[in-house]
Amino acid sequence: MELKLLNDQGQPASTLQASDALFGREYNEALVHQVVTAYLANARSGNRKQKGRSEVAKSTRKPFRQKGTGNARAGMASSPLWRGGGKIFPNTPDENFSQKVNRKMYRAGVAAILSQLAREDRLAVVDSFSVEAPKTRLLSQKLKGMGLDSVLVITDEMDENLFLSSRNLHQILVLEVQEADPVSLVRFPKVIVTKGALAKMEEVWQ
Repeated sequence: MELKLLNDQGQPASTLQASDALFGREYNEALVHQVVTAYLANARSGNRKQKGRSEVAKSTRKPFRQKGTGNARAGMASSPLWRGGGKIFPNTPDENFSQKVNRKMYRAGVAAILSQLAREDRLAVVDSFSVEAPKTRLLSQKLKGMGLDSVLVITDEMDENLFLSSRNLHQILVLEVQEADPVSLVRFPKVIVTKGALAKMEEVWQ
């Protein structure tokens, strides 16, 4: 599989041979959906709390007599059928949302995403990607000069200047290879990979 190698102006300077196992795989929509859904689910935390009928501040006294009122019989006001009563199956903070995805499936899903990005011309390679100083303005100018607006940058090693410069730009995300995730890959319209990161991706994700 051949990937475009961009210059400093964002123009294709040449092509680079990449692994067909990682960038030439057929797109498996069901697998990609499962991998992305599992990643989002595993990021969730149990921070919801609802009260059951034993926890609501209600009296256990019978609200009215059993017969003769015309109402349905009721034992206590904390019943889930009543307004203000406890929930039948309340959410708790220790709720577990995690979904298991096998390592082989995860790698295959990431490879399918990368392959589709390459086919759609949304993935390109650069020799290196850095800025001279930790200034947001410099990075913004560099992206504008390359004709990039919203982009995910994957590097082999995090550059401190690049990291500090990108923190205040919501349209750019800089990640190392081991931090790249399927949600970020499908979220950004353009993905830039450095040469060093490309070699590491072929080593880690194949």
